[in-house]
Amino acid sequence: MKKLVKYVIIDILRNKVIVGYTLFLLAVSLSVFNLEDNSSKGLLSLLNIVLIIVPLLSVIFSTIYVYNSSEFIELLVSQPVKRTTLLSSIYAGLTTSLILAVVVGIGVPVLLYDRSDVGLTLVLVGALLTAVFTGLAILASVITRDKAKGIGVSILLWFYFAIIFDGLVLFILFQFADYPLEKVSIGLTALNPIDLSRILVLLKMDISAMMGYTGAVFKEFFEGATGYIFISIVMLFWIFSPILIALKKFAKKDL
Repeated sequence: MKKLVKYVIIDILRNKVIVGYTLFLLAVSLSVFNLEDNSSKGLLSLLNIVLIIVPLLSVIFSTIYVYNSSEFIELLVSQPVKRTTLLSSIYAGLTTSLILAVVVGIGVPVLLYDRSDVGLTLVLVGALLTAVFTGLAILASVITRDKAKGIGVSILLWFYFAIIFDGLVLFILFQFADYPLEKVSIGLTALNPIDLSRILVLLKMDISAMMGYTGAVFKEFFEGATGYIFISIVMLFWIFSPILIALKKFAKKDL
């Protein structure tokens, strides 16, 4: 498995898309910090990049990479290599390479301009979202045989988590505005890794005071030991559940 992971990482790091992705994140991060007179404002601007661009590129690149490696995958399947080992190696290689791009593109500027807990949390969030959406991309690739449909499913998943989900939550909150839904809204955040990541960073920046009573409830819950355990369990679920489902389906898939 180590050889397969090493091969995938080397292959991906040679890819011009990953190099361009790293340089893009690095250029944007440096520009944001240099344009803002306050590093906190720079981190807030950088948060949008982490929550939108990082998941989008992770899910699209991973999906395309799996489809483009179909011949390589079929060749290894014919060898004495377990299917679960093969797909796990591809996932590990993709995740490691994309997280490395995030660490270099966002982590280095954060260390140079703002080494606070907020900056480190932002980098951690970028790495976690990369792992989550890489797993979702592999799951979409395994389920759908057609490349165009697979890419479409991956983009739809990103669109749902990044945009549609928030609209649905707002609709529910408005429809039941007469009821105390603050604790319910905490549960709803568990259904979207992007929203959970956003709340984590915003609470670290002490912006929860601008969110009213709901923000106070979020701050009280997430800053306690129970909150951190809740966050850890939810993010681990989002990281491992897609790839575990993909491994199960890939083991039975007719190539």
